[in-house]
Amino acid sequence: MNECVLVVDDDREIVRAIAVLLEKEGYQVLKAYDGLQALELAVEKPVQLILMDVMMPRLDGLSAVMKIRERKNIPIIVLSAKSEETDKILGLSMGADDYVAKPFHPQELAARVKSQLRRYTMLGDIHAGVSGDEIRNGRLTYRQSERTLYADGEPVRLTATETKIVELLMMNRGRVFPAEEIYRRVWEEEAYAPENTVMVHIRRIREKIELNPKEPEYLKVVWGIGYKMEKI
Repeated sequence: MNECVLVVDDDREIVRAIAVLLEKEGYQVLKAYDGLQALELAVEKPVQLILMDVMMPRLDGLSAVMKIRERKNIPIIVLSAKSEETDKILGLSMGADDYVAKPFHPQELAARVKSQLRRYTMLGDIHAGVSGDEIRNGRLTYRQSERTLYADGEPVRLTATETKIVELLMMNRGRVFPAEEIYRRVWEEEAYAPENTVMVHIRRIREKIELNPKEPEYLKVVWGIGYKMEKI
């Protein structure tokens, strides 16, 4: 079955235009026009990706992202006319996987959707990996065969993007990765000012695996160079 994308925007013309674009790419499309309607469809329907506007009635897009994240780890791309870096960071902090500023080029949006769905299909909730060994590091265990990270024996709920970052760092414990390299390997595209995007995802992972995220034991920054998974 073709992947199902939920398009959410209070501007019906934008929803219609995006739906036409995605349907030409072979995707099924569901439509919503406010955050509450998006939340209902995301929970009830077999949605694999969400394109979410920010400024909407009834429930704004970022609040909807937070509520959806409590239930599902599907990729979410935030769409917003606000292009300032602080707005991008806020969207990613709320649980979004990517951010596209309006107005956007149709082919760029289609490429972002394809990239997120590919990563989700490979590492998310749809398919598990078929081979691989267990990587242990202190309180953490990463099972490649499951694409699942465990902390103190309990599974950690990660998004597909977070999973790929964790896999990269767990498989290369002690090695420092610049933000540009993490971005290229995880997003599978050339990096353009990726520092804040990578930083927000690192922070979200820390909040899920560290006993004290403000003083991380595992996921550490090497100032001026990048990030590493400390060998424990």
